[in-house]
Amino acid sequence: MNGSPSGPRQGGRGAQIALRALFYLLVAVVVVFTVFPFVWAFISSIKPDDELFTTPVRYWPGRVTLDNYRLVLENGEFQEALVNSVIVAVTVTVVSLAVGSLAAYSLGRFRFRGRSVVLYVVLAMTIFPQIAVLGALFEMINFLKLYNQLPALILTYLIFTLPFTVWVLTGFLKAIPGEVEEAAYVDGATPWQVFTKIMLPLSVPGMATTGILAFIAAWNEFLFALSFTQTPDKRTVTYAIQSFSTSTSGMYEIPWGQTMAASIVVTVPLVVLTLVFQRRILAGLTAGAVKG
Repeated sequence: MNGSPSGPRQGGRGAQIALRALFYLLVAVVVVFTVFPFVWAFISSIKPDDELFTTPVRYWPGRVTLDNYRLVLENGEFQEALVNSVIVAVTVTVVSLAVGSLAAYSLGRFRFRGRSVVLYVVLAMTIFPQIAVLGALFEMINFLKLYNQLPALILTYLIFTLPFTVWVLTGFLKAIPGEVEEAAYVDGATPWQVFTKIMLPLSVPGMATTGILAFIAAWNEFLFALSFTQTPDKRTVTYAIQSFSTSTSGMYEIPWGQTMAASIVVTVPLVVLTLVFQRRILAGLTAGAVKG
């Protein structure tokens, strides 16, 4: 009699342990699946060329070298590509947040006829694949005489960053309690003052998240960069990495060590940027709370 209750308890505890072990196993699988390509790229970037394609595969180089990073960072075309990517990605992010926050404020806080239609049109803009609008964008870029210019990339990148920014910020601004806005209007604030002094500070978490995603999308974009730029001085980093391959006698020779090193150089800023803004997101999660 005294030992009977322990059986179900032990069985329930065993099931919890099993579920927890399964959960951690799945987490480990996901982490390995997502992190391994980056780790393998880093290992390949510090391998000498004669160790890249050895059999059996060596998971750590016998001799560590930084020659690939030196060659990449001393490459003048790659340096120009880094500057171009920074200019394009930062400009696209700033414009997306500036225009997107204004549009989201109007769509999220004001009631007017056709608001739902506008929202669904904005959402529909994110559905079309890039290749579907490439031809029309190419004609527009030629008409505006922007071909092989950085403004061509900025304008075309807004096609997919701006709708996403508007949609996400609209939902975030909708979630802010109306009492905050009403109190500001009672105190005599104008709609512009409410937007700049109330809504924008409260929407910092949402703007940080959308800003990071817009920057990453602009930084990693390849198809438009390949289609709307031609000369090396206008290339972005993704196009510059692709240009490392050289054609000889109809065959492409790819310097894999330099390609992997360039990929690491391009990826590290995104990781650092995400970590920096993640702190701001966590710090601002309670910014929109209303105290009773």
